[in-house]
Amino acid sequence: MTLCLVTDRRRLAGAGAPLAEARACLVAQARFAAEAGVDLLQVRERDLEAADLASVVRAVIAAVNGSRTLVLVNDRLDVALACGAAGVHLRGDSLPVDAARRIAPAGFLVGRSVHGLDEARAVAGADYLIAGTVFPSRSKESGSPCLGLDGLEAIVKSVAIPVLAIGGVTEELVAALARAGAAGCAAIGAFIGDDPDAPAPCRAMPLGGWVDRARQRFDAAKLALK
Repeated sequence: MTLCLVTDRRRLAGAGAPLAEARACLVAQARFAAEAGVDLLQVRERDLEAADLASVVRAVIAAVNGSRTLVLVNDRLDVALACGAAGVHLRGDSLPVDAARRIAPAGFLVGRSVHGLDEARAVAGADYLIAGTVFPSRSKESGSPCLGLDGLEAIVKSVAIPVLAIGGVTEELVAALARAGAAGCAAIGAFIGDDPDAPAPCRAMPLGGWVDRARQRFDAAKLALK
């Protein structure tokens, strides 16, 4: 099972937190993720200018140094390359995967977001896809269309690369994602303390228990399919 933590400093540190404070929270979250064995950590802070984003990415990379956790940067290929990240995750409306490949070094991961079957079929050359939104999610506007498990399964069957599910992921739902063929999941809220009234500045939490239980449920569901 591949687990991808997607960052959201506003949910983690509070909407009004200064960047230095939010960056410290992201570093704490990254350390918890590395300790728990999270595979991928996608820095998704789309509103930050390049210099501020780079400061966050460098701090997160330093926090997971020596662990299995690989740091990706959402959409900003320039920042990913400049900071020595392991890869980039491209939005659905971003530059083509092959364009990123032409300027990325060997071994650099390139992922892509997809939101439907036709879009997934049109992607070529990516290392993995993140498909969603599968279930209703706090990160998406109420009423936004969801793929559901059938939509996720159709995408998985249409491509030859790993597909991670995103949107409304919980420990209880990972078995259903496994049965739909997903290689794992990506999430924001699952990796953040769930008490909305918890005091700022930081809702980063130890992730070992959640990660272990999710992997067990996912692996058991995959085993039952064989």
